[in-house]
Amino acid sequence: MPHFTVEYTDNIKNEANIALLFEEVHKVLISRDSVFPIGGIRSRAIVLKDYRVADGAEDDAFVHAVLKIGAGRSAEVKKEACDALFAVLKNHFSELMSKRYLALSMELIEFSEAGTYKQNNIHARFK
Repeated sequence: MPHFTVEYTDNIKNEANIALLFEEVHKVLISRDSVFPIGGIRSRAIVLKDYRVADGAEDDAFVHAVLKIGAGRSAEVKKEACDALFAVLKNHFSELMSKRYLALSMELIEFSEAGTYKQNNIHARFK
């Protein structure tokens, strides 16, 4: 952990540049490596083909991001990291938002340590 997942509507697929978004998101998370172990950072995207936005009258688009983290970080640390990530999201899509209807949202999901299973030898590269 952390894992960053972004869902976005397929009507912005050509302009979304998700690879660049992930690069920006990883920079934010890596800069907080005392909070988020680098070897645990993952990002993934899901393109949504079946969706409806608002009244369906326009070619509206949306992007919803989820940051999943393990338990144990303070509320201040979580807020600061989420504020930084949402700023990246807003900046990344600002030009697209100026040209079309687009909704951005993000949520934080914190796992309890009970019920998650992990095995990762990537962490060793960053110690």
